Amino acid sequence: MAPSSFDWWSKGRSHRGTPVVVKMENPNWSMVELEGPSEEDDYLLDVSQPPRGRGRGKNAKQLTWVLLLKAHKAAGCLASIASAMLTLSAVIRRRVAAGKTDADAVTAADRVYENQTVKSRFYACIKVFLWLSVLLLVFEVSAYFKGWHFGSGNLQMQYLKFTQLVVRDLFDSVYRRWVLIRVEYLAPPLQFMANACIVLFMIQSLDRLVLCLGCFWIKFKKIKPVPKQAPEDVESGNGYYPMVLVQIPMCNEKEVYQQSIGAVCNLDWPKSNMLIQVLDDSDDPVTSLLIKEEVDKWQQEGANIVYRHRVIRDGYKAGNLKSAMNCSYVKEYEFVTIFDADFQPAPDFLKRTVPHFQDNEELGLVQARWSFVNKDENLLTRLQNINLAFHFEVEQQVNGVYLNFFGFNGTAGVWRIKALEESGGWLERTTVEDMDIAVRAHLHGWKFIFLNDVECQCELPESYEAYRKQQHRWHSGPMQLFRLCLPAVINSKISVWKKFNLIFLFFLLRKLILPFYSFTLFCIILPMTMFIPEAELSAWVVCYVPATMSFLNILPAPKSFPFIVPYLLFENTMSVTKFNAMISGLFQLGSAYEWVVTKKSGRSSEGDLTSLVTDKVPVKHHQKGSSEPNMAAIEEVRQKEVKKKKHNRIYTKELALAFLLLTAATRSLLSAQGVHFYFLLFQGISFLLVGLDLIGEQVE
Repeated sequence: MAPSSFDWWSKGRSHRGTPVVVKMENPNWSMVELEGPSEEDDYLLDVSQPPRGRGRGKNAKQLTWVLLLKAHKAAGCLASIASAMLTLSAVIRRRVAAGKTDADAVTAADRVYENQTVKSRFYACIKVFLWLSVLLLVFEVSAYFKGWHFGSGNLQMQYLKFTQLVVRDLFDSVYRRWVLIRVEYLAPPLQFMANACIVLFMIQSLDRLVLCLGCFWIKFKKIKPVPKQAPEDVESGNGYYPMVLVQIPMCNEKEVYQQSIGAVCNLDWPKSNMLIQVLDDSDDPVTSLLIKEEVDKWQQEGANIVYRHRVIRDGYKAGNLKSAMNCSYVKEYEFVTIFDADFQPAPDFLKRTVPHFQDNEELGLVQARWSFVNKDENLLTRLQNINLAFHFEVEQQVNGVYLNFFGFNGTAGVWRIKALEESGGWLERTTVEDMDIAVRAHLHGWKFIFLNDVECQCELPESYEAYRKQQHRWHSGPMQLFRLCLPAVINSKISVWKKFNLIFLFFLLRKLILPFYSFTLFCIILPMTMFIPEAELSAWVVCYVPATMSFLNILPAPKSFPFIVPYLLFENTMSVTKFNAMISGLFQLGSAYEWVVTKKSGRSSEGDLTSLVTDKVPVKHHQKGSSEPNMAAIEEVRQKEVKKKKHNRIYTKELALAFLLLTAATRSLLSAQGVHFYFLLFQGISFLLVGLDLIGEQVE
């Protein structure tokens, strides 16, 4: 060691204790002298002993033990990280070996789910960004080791233009030209796009903040819709008990049909004033047979229930409901209630919803809140619960209280049949027939009520494949509808404020802008700024505002606070699917018109069947009200399902974006951008986990 290394340190002071020299690999930290503890340090290390003038050897030993303990702790952390990485790599190898890509269609429904031409083009664009980023990373690493340490903060255009740089070889010349092109031609448009997305981001965040404040005011003032008069006891025969039609549309719902039919048949309402329609669109003969047998058994129990089956599934759910409403006996009923096949309403559902229509002729819809029987099943269901809790408690409740309008959720709602007829009835023009009829009813002046305290149990998709298909339909349909109903909204007689709310807030801001800026800003622009550092994204855009919005989103589900970081990352990951769906619906591409029924697991119904078999409880005393199932037929179906091998898919778009973000994270290390590096790293890992289908359950 050269004597001059400590000259600056030794001036004006004397060394105490034993000098310890630690050599660091980083050239900027060639050597550091750690001085032995002073008397004050000795006192802090051992408070039981007063400071002494001697005992330097003991102080050095204490410091050595501290360093050894820290080294042992660091070694333990590294070992844990290495073990976790090895485990993850082993899981990845198994998934890659056994998985199928999202291009491998298993069923006809999978083949028609997405337009293959659009899908391949979208994937090709992502691959272009990926390979470009890999090329630029190699270029930047080479420049870094040659001494070109330009970052976003110290790269000045005047320095490149007017300073004579020493060009030592061809690489230096090429890199200098690349920097000039980057500064003059690439950074300005990229910065403009980034600023535009930031503006959209702030507008959407402001909208979300206003919704949260509105929800807080509702809670603070205890505002909630109250019916003018609740119905009296059913047995007395007095009170408000209008004619109610209950519809259960289903298609190949062999996992959940029993629990839904049983729950609806147990509704506390006069049987003479209620008719249940089981609207079966199943193309599986075994499933249709099981549903038909279930309806027959409930008919024998005295339930007023009918079974309708369509052989040709035209119009999907909208066509099914439209066909059922054309029955002649529907004219006898005043209200219609819809429950999807996995919904289990409480017995008092009608008694808590229908009374709101009494003496309120302007009311067209009463919507209840969803609750989920499997919200804690896995990480995917927990994250979905956060989103839907915010949707119902904040969006639906605030819009219902202050605007008397919100999007119908397609189920767990009661419609006035007159409102449906005046609005044109069910139309088959989009895959979001529920939103379609809600918008048309709103344009005709009908008011809506949302009941946050009336819950209806249902099931969340437990596999990423099922959730992905559901989200594609939920985000492509609104863009279809926006194109179709925009002229009607503009020419309607509603107020200017209601038109603004429909066009800008309801459609553009919450259905188009949100997936657009999420995908563009965080999945494309942010990685590109790592390779074009002259275009900057501030830390508050990358970290602080998204964290604040995630905090607001998670407030309606306080038990989910430990999942706030996975929620933020997963929402950005899902922006790929939502953006693709939004483009499909906006430009009316083929995938926007396809309807894939969300796969159900039927976990609660399996529990009911088990209790029936083990406890041997008589049918009429069963809590769920379910009739005794045809166990032989069910066992036959289950035997067929056992033979189906479950697998995980590999999603190419998500994997490509994972490598793009991880490449950008590697580049960010060269410029020491802390917040950006961590965001890109964890977001890349999130895309990697989703791309390898490591979230949620497996699919058949």
